[in-house]
Formats: sequence, C-alpha cells, structure tokens
Amino acid sequence: MKYQESNLVPHKSALMNHAANILNEEVCLPAAVIKKAALENNIQWMQRYADTRGVSLAPHGKTTMTPWIFQQQQQAGAWAVGVGSAWQASIAMVSGVKRVLMVNQLVGKANMQLVAKLKSEYQDVDYLCCVDSIANAKTLSAFFSAQHQQLDILIELGVPGGRCGCRTAEQALVLAEAISGLPGLRLRGLELYEGVLHGENPQPKVEALLRDAAALACQLERYVEGEFILTGAGSVWYDVVCNVWLEAQKPANCRVVIRPGCYITHDGGIYQEAQDELMARDKVACDLGGDLVSALELVAMVQSVPESDRAIVNFGKRDSAFDAGLPQPVAHYRQGKALGLTAEAIETTGIMDQHAMLKLRPDADVQVGDILVFSTSHPCLTFDKWKALLLVDEEYNVLETLETAF
Repeated sequence: MKYQESNLVPHKSALMNHAANILNEEVCLPAAVIKKAALENNIQWMQRYADTRGVSLAPHGKTTMTPWIFQQQQQAGAWAVGVGSAWQASIAMVSGVKRVLMVNQLVGKANMQLVAKLKSEYQDVDYLCCVDSIANAKTLSAFFSAQHQQLDILIELGVPGGRCGCRTAEQALVLAEAISGLPGLRLRGLELYEGVLHGENPQPKVEALLRDAAALACQLERYVEGEFILTGAGSVWYDVVCNVWLEAQKPANCRVVIRPGCYITHDGGIYQEAQDELMARDKVACDLGGDLVSALELVAMVQSVPESDRAIVNFGKRDSAFDAGLPQPVAHYRQGKALGLTAEAIETTGIMDQHAMLKLRPDADVQVGDILVFSTSHPCLTFDKWKALLLVDEEYNVLETLETAF
C-alpha cells in the first residue's frame, strides 16, 4: 500500500517556480505557509516539555495529516502519533510512523479489513485503538481472531453528555472482564479526552475526571500484562493532565502519554489564549525557556478596494478556518517591501467562500495588488483545506512543498 498524489491536477498552493519567493508574487495566492523556524521551535518545545515532565508524547496527527511533519515529530522523540480513523492510521504507517495510537473506536468491516491489512504489511508498527462497549469488543474479537491476529486496545473513559467512552468505572470494569475472555484482543490500558469538558471554569471538572481515571487504571491493572498505558491531554490541559496523573497512585508499570496536536503550528487565536493561561499556571513550562509560536499563516492578495473603508482579499472559507475567529492581518507588503501595519488599522470582518472582507481605518494605505499575511485560529481547519502547504524561511522563500493526506 503506497500513498501518492495524482500528478494530473496541480495543487492550488504549488503553482510556482523552484526557489520561489512569495512576496515577489512568484507563487499563486492565496497560499497556506508554514514558517520553518517556528515549526522547529514548536516541535522541540513540546518534546522538551514531555521529556521534562517524564511523560511520553503522542501528538495528534489529525491536526496536520502531513507525512513530512509526522516524520519530524518522530525524529524529535515522539513516542507515537495519534490519529482518529483507520484511514489516518494508514497514512501514518505509510509515512514511517512506528507506533500509531488510534484514539477512536474501530467499527465497520471495511475499516477492520484495512487495519488487518496494515498489521500484516507493517508488522513492526505498534497499532492501538479504543473500545467502550462489549458489543464492539466482541465484533473486533471475532474479526481479528479469524485473521489470526491480535488487536491491541485501550478502554475509553467518557463523561455524560460527551462523545465516546464508558460513562462509569463500573462499565469499564465489566468491559475489561469481558475483554479478558475474548480471543484476538489484548488490553493495553486506559484512554480519555478531557477536552470535552467545557464551561466557565472547567479545570476542577478536568482534574476530577483525571483523578477518577487514575483510580480506575489501578483497578484495571490486573487485566493488563506488562506496561499500562494511561493517555489523555489535548492542546489545552496537557499540564493539568501531567500534574494530576504524575502525583496520583497508578499501576506499577504505567506510561503516561499526552496527545496535544495543535501545538505543531500553534495559532494566533484560541490556542494562543490557552497557552497563555497554561504558562501563567505552570512553572515547568515557564522554566523550559521559550514558548510555542504561531507557524501557520495565510498569504493572500488585495483584489478590490471598492470603498474607502473596505477592501476585498482573495481568500475565503475554502482556504482557512473561520470557526474560532476570522483570520486577521499581521503583515502588509507591496512590491516585495514591508509596510507598517498598526494595530486595528486593517480588520477582517467577514468571509465568504472565496472572499474576505476587510474594514480599513482612514489612515490605512491599502491598494489592489498588495499582499497581506494573516494569522489564523484553530489550525486543524486550515490544514484540511489544502492538498499542500509551503514551508518557508523568514523571507518567505519557499523551501519545500508539504503534501497533506486528508
């Protein structure tokens, strides 16, 4: 099984000459770009954080679905790459990832067949998925035992009103007992995602869930041979997950695994706010030196200035996330030269499929043909708009084209 892109249709972000410079209009715009120095900073910073806390890092690959980035994370020391589907697992394995943590239920005959094929072709890859019901466990057991394969699984713990996962410790223990009698399955540990807890002050609820999970892990220990995997933590509460689980009583041979994903390019919106809050409460993160920085940008051109206080830029919902705040301009160029961009002089106020609307202050000098660089919020939903992103240096010289596999 090989991952490949069709050569028949060019990527919309890759219509360029070799060694092109974006600011000199040598690349078709809009384009999604990743600044290499910022990306490397983020990879190293999060790996240092995990190493300093004594936990393993399994970055959630669904954020980028970019094989080149998976490889960089693994080379930097990531213990695994997290995914959300059998298809994503296949991309990770083809990319050379040696441990794939599918933090989701494996359901459906075709998906099971794909995983069985992957397990046969990539026998040196450690693949794990989640279960939260006896019905699913029995189906998986019947399928994989018939293939003479062993499927490694984690019990998922959920919360009322949340997504997947056993709602109580009692349900999880009954499930573990059932799994112990099913052929073709091997229980490896416990998984949760605390990011489903929201509200005005969710931290106490997050901490309570984590304490309950640690206690449940101790009860599940007898069903797990060897290392017990205890995993949680998205991009918001990874410090709290470390704090609670590292202090809690756990199985004797327990590996704590955190799974942030959006740190890889960070952002200028919701994850910047979350990281600011984390840095304010976590001395370990502060003492590391440095911080996460925004690495993903959208570069676009002004295509119309139909009114004195209004400009239209040639990107839209087809190009960028807009669910957690609109992309906002952070730099302004004309004929390759940087122009000053004062705070709130230019503001994105609306977005359509292919157009973004900007509000201009009277002193804003914006002309048709100008290039504007935008920061974004929630990187997952910008990555998935693009077949390829451009890796650039600080002068916006294109270093490499990074293909995605959504």
